Amino acid sequence: MKKNHALLFIVFILLSIASCKVEEKKEPVKKAGIADFLGQWTIDVKGGGVSWLEVRQENGYLDGDLLWIGGSVSPVSNLYVTGKNLIVTSTGNVVRTRDENKNPIRTQVITNWLEIETAGDKMTGYLLSPKSDGTGVDSTSFTGTKLSAPPAAPDLASIKYGTPVTLFNGKDLTGWKLINESQKIGFSVVDGILSNNPAQTEGQPHISYGNLRTVDVFNDFNLKLEVNVPEGSNSGVYLRGLYEIQVLDSYKKELDTHNMGAVYSRIKPIVGAEKPAGTWQSLDITLCDRHISVILNGTKIIDNQPVFGPTGGAIISDVNAAGPIYLQGDHGVVQYRNIVLTPIVK
Repeated sequence: MKKNHALLFIVFILLSIASCKVEEKKEPVKKAGIADFLGQWTIDVKGGGVSWLEVRQENGYLDGDLLWIGGSVSPVSNLYVTGKNLIVTSTGNVVRTRDENKNPIRTQVITNWLEIETAGDKMTGYLLSPKSDGTGVDSTSFTGTKLSAPPAAPDLASIKYGTPVTLFNGKDLTGWKLINESQKIGFSVVDGILSNNPAQTEGQPHISYGNLRTVDVFNDFNLKLEVNVPEGSNSGVYLRGLYEIQVLDSYKKELDTHNMGAVYSRIKPIVGAEKPAGTWQSLDITLCDRHISVILNGTKIIDNQPVFGPTGGAIISDVNAAGPIYLQGDHGVVQYRNIVLTPIVK
């Protein structure tokens, strides 16, 4: 009996040891520091779209600007670091109900926010947006890359040019295509002019018109063209699919980053040189080493200025990559002619 008792005791000890849970040591979550997020970042949004974020440290607080896919660069509402994340909030007013005259009755302030992690010069994150019916949030993922500062301004007097390329042949749309092939094309060639007419029919479903891009892509260059924009109309010329040169009826308007010839929402002309709507105007644009110069109707309105990130509507996030010329076709009636690009040779 004593032998059996001894065996039972040994088995009990072994079972006790096997059942003991050895608590694993968990590595503490590494907290992020403010320095991990400072700087400018280009962002690729899942599902399509290019965005941009700048995070900077002011006098004792964080501040920043955000461009989310389209529109203008705007100040954020707030930024703060918690754990390993940077939280970026932006707010906007939403009208919930209107009266019979369509005047707002009930307006709410909606907060969207970004949750961001970084690893060196890369970021990942989510945009979280409350659903309109209050049942939760929509989530959109994105990745980003930290931007280096633009190089020193190039000496434009010493740069070398290659052979000019005529982008529009005056006959048809050879060399051009829609960015989104599922959209309707509003561009056509009429009497040797590239014309866009994104017409809508009252009472009919809205037609989604597309933007037109070159099939070929380019690095740095000089681009010359002529444009005719009617009263109140709007278009844009994108350089390398990154930077929009605004095309707008802004004759005699106060200087602004949204005026004719401006780098949209980024670089304001130093002088107004627009002609009245409905007349042909000339644009002479140079993009070199992430610096832009614009001559509008023979007057230099932007002089070799650095551009720090993409503008709204960009289709490429890499500021060093070759890209197409593209013409905005979803905004309004516009005409283009004599589009010639001369590459810069390096």
